[in-house]
Amino acid sequence: VQLQASGGGLVQAGGSLRLSCAASGSFFSINDMGWYRQAPGKERELVARITSTGSTNYAESVKGRFTISRDNARNTVYLQVNSLKSGDTAVYYCNYKVRRSPYSAYETDYWGQGTLVTVSS
Repeated sequence: VQLQASGGGLVQAGGSLRLSCAASGSFFSINDMGWYRQAPGKERELVARITSTGSTNYAESVKGRFTISRDNARNTVYLQVNSLKSGDTAVYYCNYKVRRSPYSAYETDYWGQGTLVTVSS
C-alpha cells in the first residue's frame, strides 16, 4: 500500500489550501484516515481523523478552521485548511489504518511522504 499526499505550498496568513492523500495497492479496507503534522523542532501531532463511518475529531488548535473528509470510492482523504496562521507551518502527513485481509481485524499503519505547508505572515 502506498499513500501519495499532495496540495501543500506557500500561502499567506489567512489563506486556504486543500490537501489530498490517495492510496494505491492491494488491501481489504481502510478504517481510520488521518492527517498529522510536524513543525521544525517539534514532535508529530494529530491534526484530524475520520473514521470509516465519517466520524471526525480535530486538534483544538484547528477546530473551526480545518475540515477533514474522505472519498471511499477513491481511497482518498482530504484536508481543507482555512484561515491559515503562521503556527500551521509544518509538513503534513496522511495516515491510514488498513486491513490487509478480510480474515483478520488486524490493522497496519501506512504513512504518506508528507506535503509541506508554509504560511507567511
